[in-house]
Amino acid sequence: MVRVTNAVASHRRKKRLHKLAKGFVGDRKNHLRLTSDAVMRALAYNYRHRKQKKREFRSLWIMRISAAAKIHGISYSKFIHGLKKARCELDRKILADMAVRDPNSFAAVVGHVKAALA
Repeated sequence: MVRVTNAVASHRRKKRLHKLAKGFVGDRKNHLRLTSDAVMRALAYNYRHRKQKKREFRSLWIMRISAAAKIHGISYSKFIHGLKKARCELDRKILADMAVRDPNSFAAVVGHVKAALA
């Protein structure tokens, strides 16, 4: 009786795994067991870091806005409170970009916020 190995499906599974491991160093790219472990770990880190990236960027934006607001003599928390009071729709990403690339317009926003707080 002929031994059935299901070689086509087996090769396809291995090929898919090795494709995901492209660029890995050492035995992790061409030994099935090590490749499997490495790919699973990489996918888990990938999922986790997609969430962390959002937190890190928000933190960066807040730091930039805070530094720029302090230059104009207002704290970050008062600045954000003034934005809410002035019903300004600019989000932190845009404000941080303005603080870095266009300080004059950021100064205008700070003036608007100070007027709303007074």
